[in-house]
This record gives sequence, structure tokens and C-alpha cells, in this order.
Amino acid sequence: MQLANLSLRSLRYLVAVADASSVTGAARRMHVSQPSVSEAVAALEAELGLALLLRHHARGVTLTPAGARVVAEARLLLRHAEDFLHASVSLGQEAAGEVAMGCFLTLAPRYLPALLAGLGRDAPGLSVRVEEGDHDEMLAGLTAGRTEVALTYDFGMFEGQEVTRVAELAPVAVLPAKHRLARAARVTLSQLAAEPFLLLDLPHSRDYFLGMFRAQGLTPEIAFRSRNQELLRGLVGNGLGWTIQNVQPESPYAIDGSRITSLPLETGLPPVRVVLAALPGPASRPAVRAVARYIREAFQRGGMFDPRR
Repeated sequence: MQLANLSLRSLRYLVAVADASSVTGAARRMHVSQPSVSEAVAALEAELGLALLLRHHARGVTLTPAGARVVAEARLLLRHAEDFLHASVSLGQEAAGEVAMGCFLTLAPRYLPALLAGLGRDAPGLSVRVEEGDHDEMLAGLTAGRTEVALTYDFGMFEGQEVTRVAELAPVAVLPAKHRLARAARVTLSQLAAEPFLLLDLPHSRDYFLGMFRAQGLTPEIAFRSRNQELLRGLVGNGLGWTIQNVQPESPYAIDGSRITSLPLETGLPPVRVVLAALPGPASRPAVRAVARYIREAFQRGGMFDPRR
């Protein structure tokens, strides 16, 4: 088989089918006919000698194990092709093109607005497409090739990833503004363990928070669980309990306008580490390196995340 026989168009159609889980949906996204997509994918399977899709009557398609690997590599090849095009038409300019970036749910609202605004100002040739999710979804996005770099925590990283630490975030207790301890300099878990606890219920995050209690022989009184950090802050502001967070907004208000207060929390455990994670292959793209470098430098400067700046 010769590389020339693999057309970029066929690879784009295959990736579109994988994203839509449907040939019909892929054709709609690509603005082509359904037979065009079907024929291109079938020709690709014949050229590779692999079954890439499992076709389910009236239920769309799923990728075979081989198909999942081919799609991940196809995403990378298509991004390299885009880089080549940008480089060819803008010789001598900075790195350009689109970078697919994952961002942990709780980190996104705190850091992404300033990062994306700064990139748009300082590197206008670059664009970033963001995929938000929990930590497992961040790792899955990197593995599948949907994203090329991810801003996440260093929970459960796997071998082969390139990981760069960019920040450390200590845990804080988030309390109602009128809580009995609201004016304290700091609080301990033992002071709060008997009160209703609002748990951020995300993979790895829940283990991190509950591990704090276990380390001190305490059992939290879990009153509510949610994947949404802003919902938990609103519940705190309305006096329904307290929570623990590492990512701290600058505002002392929850999203509904209720007042909260945040205090340093003594746990005896180290802070969580925020990292940039990437797979070695995609990280070699100039555009990805440029975005990663900008994010590292932004965290080093620190001041850009102050909304009063």
C-alpha cells in the first residue's frame, strides 16, 4: 500500500463518522451525500485491509478497536495537514492553526477566559477548540486523539504522557457568609465534619476529598452530590451545607448572588497539582507547542488571572 492512496478526504469522512456515530450524520456535517461517505470509508477499509466500523441496522455505527486507533492517528494526520497549509501560506510568521484542548470542568471557568483572550491578543494565528470534562474524559480525549493537550489535575496519569506542572492549589473550606466560623483565620476538618457536606462528585476528585476525611479518621455527613461546582457554591450560599474546593473564584458570591466565604483548610495533605498533559506525538506540532508554552508562561506570571487587571 502506498501513502498516496490514502486521501485526506477519506480520512476526514472517517473522523466525521466517528464523531457522529452515523454515516448519515457525518454526511450532513460534511455537506455531502451519504453514498459519498459510505464509499470513501469502504474504500479506506479495503485499502487498509481492516474493518473500521461496526454497522448496526437503524442504530448507526461504532468503531472497531482497529478503527479507534486509525481514527486517533487520522485526527493527528489531518491536524498536521492543516499545519502544513498554514505554514505554506504564512512563511516566516508565528505558529498558526487550530489546537484541540481539553480542560477539567472546574478549571475551565476560572482560567480559560483569560487564557483564550490572551492567546487571541498575543497569538492571533492560533485558535483553540475546547473540550470540557472530568479527569477520565480528559485522558480519554487525549488517547482517542480528540484533543492534543489538556489542562487537568495529575490524578491517575498513565505512562507515556508528557506532563508539565503549572500550578498547585491548596484545599479551602467554602462556608456560608454567616457561618459560625466565617471570621476564623483557618479551619480544620474536625470542626466541620459533623455538618452537612456538599461533595463535588467527579472521578478522582471525590476520592481526593473523601481521602482527606479518611486520613484523619473522620466520616463526612454527605448531604448532596453534584458534578457542578457552581451549584455547590450556590447551595453553600443558601445555607445548605459546606464544601471543599481547590479552584477559587475571586468573587465572594455564588452564581445566584448569595454570599459565601472561603477559608484555608488544614488537612495535612499536599495541594493538588494542575498540569498540562499531552501525548508525545501530537505535542510535536508547532501550534500545540506554542499554546502549551503560552499557558505555562501565563501561570508563571499569575497576574493575568486577576479579573481586576
